[in-house]
Amino acid sequence: MRRTAPIAALAALASVGAWAQPAAGPLAFEAASVKPSPPPDPSTQYVVSGVYGGPGTGDPARVEYRHLDLLNLLGRAYNLPPQQLAAPDWMSRETFEIAAKVPPGSTVEQVRLMLQNLLVERFKLQVHRETKEMTSYSLTVAKGGPKLNPHADAPPPAGAAIPRRDEPVRARFDAKGYPILPPGIGFGELNGKARAQLNNSDLAGLVRRLSRQLDAPVRDATGLDGKYDIALFWSTRPPGAEPDGDAGPDLYAALQEQLGLKLERKKGPVEILVIDRAQRAPTGN
Repeated sequence: MRRTAPIAALAALASVGAWAQPAAGPLAFEAASVKPSPPPDPSTQYVVSGVYGGPGTGDPARVEYRHLDLLNLLGRAYNLPPQQLAAPDWMSRETFEIAAKVPPGSTVEQVRLMLQNLLVERFKLQVHRETKEMTSYSLTVAKGGPKLNPHADAPPPAGAAIPRRDEPVRARFDAKGYPILPPGIGFGELNGKARAQLNNSDLAGLVRRLSRQLDAPVRDATGLDGKYDIALFWSTRPPGAEPDGDAGPDLYAALQEQLGLKLERKKGPVEILVIDRAQRAPTGN
């Protein structure tokens, strides 16, 4: 296994590919708070988690990371699935809330670097890279071509990017038993059925969701660029389980039928990010 020296705390890693240090100084949010998540509201059936606001949304001047554990935050900061992060178990148990002011004109990639530097600053994060043999998947275009809906190039509605925290979120289902996702929620899974909705997203967003569902790294090998409105529903019954007439397609079949994409499984060396050090509690805001 190849091992390199820990990366210095304030040396930001690039968000895609080689994780190279940027030429300029570390990018930073104009202001940011990092706090432990409050207990979930017992009156709701969904825990509202995810990223709201930021570049490309109706609220580009601020971004919120809600109810996300540190492993999830690291994955978003370094653009990696959880399987390519070697971290202590506690990082997937304790969740945090981050609210940050974004400098005008920032890109999505720059915000990722800002998040990296914020985690370094507040959690005293230190990391290094290694190579590990593991099972992974490639997302490719299926026979017949993609069935993706390009995002309509229209400005998002102002103020619609960040949903209210005090609004109860209760489960609703369509006629086939799949969850209907409330505004601001991109994934739901109940009673063995799942739905994902990604609006104005590149395929990296879909790849992250697939990595979580498959518990393995997924690489985008479609060659498709652009932004899409992606809707996908599937059965989460275990592989090999007796088919249920109303269960619907599994994830592999749903990808081909609904999006014109397919997954190819392989095993080989994968570069991973190893967390050498991180504090459990963030430093002051």
